[in-house]
Amino acid sequence: MQEIGVKSENASVEALGIKDATAHWNLSPKKLAEIAVDLGQATRTNSGAISVDTGEFTGRSPKDRFIVKDEITEDSVWWGNINIPFDADKFDALYNKVTDYLSGKEIYVRDAYACADDNYRTNIRVVNEYSWSNMFAYNMFLRPTEEEIKSFSPDWVVINAPGFKANPEVDGTRQHNFAILNFKRKIALIGGTGYTGEIKKGIFSALNFELPHLKNTLSMHCSANMGKDGDTAIFFGLSGTGKTTLSADPNRQLIGDDEHGWSNENSVFNFEGGCYAKVIDLSEEKEPDIYNAIKEGALLENVVINNGEVDFKNGSKTENTRVSYPIDHISNIAKPSIGHNPKNIFFLTCDAYGVLPPISKLTPGQAAFHFISGYTAKVAGTEAGITEPVTAFSACFGAPFMPLHPTKYAEMLSKKMQDSGVNVWLINTGWTGGPYGKGSRMKLSYTRAMITAALNGELDNVEFSNHSVFHVAIPASCPGVPSEVLSPRGTWNDDEGYYKKANQLAEAFNKNFEKFAEFANEDIMAAAPKIREIVS
Repeated sequence: MQEIGVKSENASVEALGIKDATAHWNLSPKKLAEIAVDLGQATRTNSGAISVDTGEFTGRSPKDRFIVKDEITEDSVWWGNINIPFDADKFDALYNKVTDYLSGKEIYVRDAYACADDNYRTNIRVVNEYSWSNMFAYNMFLRPTEEEIKSFSPDWVVINAPGFKANPEVDGTRQHNFAILNFKRKIALIGGTGYTGEIKKGIFSALNFELPHLKNTLSMHCSANMGKDGDTAIFFGLSGTGKTTLSADPNRQLIGDDEHGWSNENSVFNFEGGCYAKVIDLSEEKEPDIYNAIKEGALLENVVINNGEVDFKNGSKTENTRVSYPIDHISNIAKPSIGHNPKNIFFLTCDAYGVLPPISKLTPGQAAFHFISGYTAKVAGTEAGITEPVTAFSACFGAPFMPLHPTKYAEMLSKKMQDSGVNVWLINTGWTGGPYGKGSRMKLSYTRAMITAALNGELDNVEFSNHSVFHVAIPASCPGVPSEVLSPRGTWNDDEGYYKKANQLAEAFNKNFEKFAEFANEDIMAAAPKIREIVS
């Protein structure tokens, strides 16, 4: 077996069961990009970034994500249609098939780590079938020094084989693709899909089990940034709600765009070393930081290219067009990627009903209710088969990645919010003036202005009114935003139609919350929306 590149003396892919392979260790992103282009797997764009097609899957496949059920997970994981159990013996057999498949091939190995706070550092070894998948791992995880690599020992191993297809009848999978976590062996096994997001979300899911369960540290699906005075802001939300876009603020240092921990030492630390941004309809005018990050070293996925230029408006392959890049492609970043106790938390939701206010302030009880509910609309492309917004509740704004019961994360967040006296805001980046199909998407410039006003304390002394169904506090005015935009009912010009939709959404909230009610205290239950009588 040939081994090429810098690595630890004791490191070997044969130890993983991969035999007679040519293993490229810790190659530079430049070299990985060259290999992908030379093999015809990638196209070089005019910006210097490369572009790949991820194949059959252009988004995550939640129904094909499994967790091995064993003595570690049996009584800890919240089993169900999100955390789907997988037999340990079936995993071992499938693992052996995947390593046999990779044997004799040219493969790419990356030593990296997660968690910018050294107290929580988790070393990761990623083994990829394709060079561009390994480039994604370089971009998205934190990068050890060459000296650190020489003594590197992994806590977790990711085996990624997009070209391997499982046999569901024999292997125990649902179909030919799979992403399986084994907490006993500390392996994330991914096959049958080239979508790179499965790699990062596999490790995120692992940390979402280990940090709260073993280290009493809250893990969060959120972005975070920090002001000039060190004030930290956290943005919760699912893909498509604006976490990456809204945390990239020229006046604030970016801590990270997707995954963070909130430690007992009151640090807010990034899990990752890069950003994975949606680029559908991207423009330099609207999102200059992300646009300018797309240069040599960046990896575009599933975009359409014409004569070397990316057509960001073209979603013919998928609405979930993406780019990954190292976080230092953004000029205004926190170094290291760590902040302190937050002063403001924003819950981002994409409300397809057009019912929720564009900004509202939450009481502690309401904050817990909305965090556990995690309402949004799944927007086109973030998952396979989603072509237009679909109403969804995702506990903790990240249920697909949360192995523990949602109340575990909610209890930890509530305690931290109370201890730090943080302001909590609900931000609707979805529809205004009517529901999806009638209204329009909230202007990004307005959302930015509202968040800036909250961060700067400019909403501290304005008048608020309570929403008559959801009872959240709506500011009467906000700098840079027309006052009529702040009232969702006012934008409809149809009170009866508005309250019918509001009641419909309220009923959906309350029905969803039934499964959490036995765990909720009086303050949380009092935060549930109340159906309003409609007088025609």
